Amino acid sequence: MQISETPIPGLLVLNIPVHGDNRGWFMENWQRQKMVAAGLPDFGPVQHNVSYNTSAGATRGIHAEPWDKLVSVIAGRVFSAWVDLREGDSFGATFTIEIEPGVAVFVPRGVANSYQTLEDKTAYSYLVNAHWSADAEYTNVNLTDETIAIDWPLPMAEVSDKDKAHPRLGDVVPVPPRRSVILGADGQLGRALRALLPDAIALTRADLDLTDPAAYDSVPWDDVDTIYNAAAYTAVDAAETPDGRRAAWAVNVTAVATMARIATEHGLTLVNVSSDYVFDGTAESHTTDEALSPLGVYGQTKAAGEAVTSTVPRHYIVRTSWVIGDGGNFVSTMQRLARDGVSPTVVDDQHGRLTTAAELAAGIVDLVRTGAPYGIHHVTGGGPVKTWADIAREVFEAEGRDAADVTGVSTKVYGEGKQLAPRPRHSALD
Repeated sequence: MQISETPIPGLLVLNIPVHGDNRGWFMENWQRQKMVAAGLPDFGPVQHNVSYNTSAGATRGIHAEPWDKLVSVIAGRVFSAWVDLREGDSFGATFTIEIEPGVAVFVPRGVANSYQTLEDKTAYSYLVNAHWSADAEYTNVNLTDETIAIDWPLPMAEVSDKDKAHPRLGDVVPVPPRRSVILGADGQLGRALRALLPDAIALTRADLDLTDPAAYDSVPWDDVDTIYNAAAYTAVDAAETPDGRRAAWAVNVTAVATMARIATEHGLTLVNVSSDYVFDGTAESHTTDEALSPLGVYGQTKAAGEAVTSTVPRHYIVRTSWVIGDGGNFVSTMQRLARDGVSPTVVDDQHGRLTTAAELAAGIVDLVRTGAPYGIHHVTGGGPVKTWADIAREVFEAEGRDAADVTGVSTKVYGEGKQLAPRPRHSALD
């Protein structure tokens, strides 16, 4: 099996072995394992359609359906033509080829498909990754458009009135790319992601109740390619209370299960952000393959969310640590205390690295855009490992205060008389 590229990006020609003998022939017209290994996208077909054409010259198209498809011929022979109707530099690019058994073509969403039968009794096959719907919107271009100038080999026969009425290329509205969805778009990370993904569907807590599965039905998932889950219950101490425990599980696990189901059903990429709290902090630096060992409820829910996310074929679990961004955070609190003349007591036996929301968002988007391997990734700020007290002293010095105004204290002493959740002693992610 061989796969070759064409002048239209993403449009691929497959040469499939045909095995013949005195009885006829046999071929594996769809063989996921072999085809994906050869370079075909794992596009997840869900419906198989066959178009039977009685006479040579029957001409159909040119249609850009809102799904990917693998087209081939079961019997007979066709002249096929494609026109790129996607938004971008390749808009209007064309490609033609004759297809017979043993040749198939992968057609990405937004590339318009057409064919003309070259023999009587031709059966044309479409393997598609979305169920046909009467409500689906198609983008079309006219079969005889002078701009694309397709040289049809036979006089056109049996062209439908609908196909005859398709617009010229100059009147076609290009098919836009699929969009991303950002959940938790009003949080620190969500706002940083919105800055990098201005065309994304940004949903805040006011827009969508993450804990209501029915609420997700309002999102046009067929037009989406990636879900960025920047939403989370992060009140670590409150998660140890009865109400907080239920809220943490609802947002960090049950809602993620809904996202995972949607991503799997629609073939989407799911990005779920996790935490150093999935570890107990006994190791000084945590690797991506370290066994999970959360200490408290928050860490337990993030670990469970990771397990749910891992069931999605296309997923990224992005662990990070000590995130600060636009809004209230440890650094801004220390700045305020320094300016107000306060001399705080800060924990000096918890170790980790600060991560700005901006650099976390940039790392996440880079993973997706570069097609990094699916699975677990660590994205944090760089530099040496520090304690919270170290960071507080740096903030005080930057504000013109004496670093000695910050007093270091152990976690045990700091927690006396307080209801605090257990925290990992070491939070650095390798």
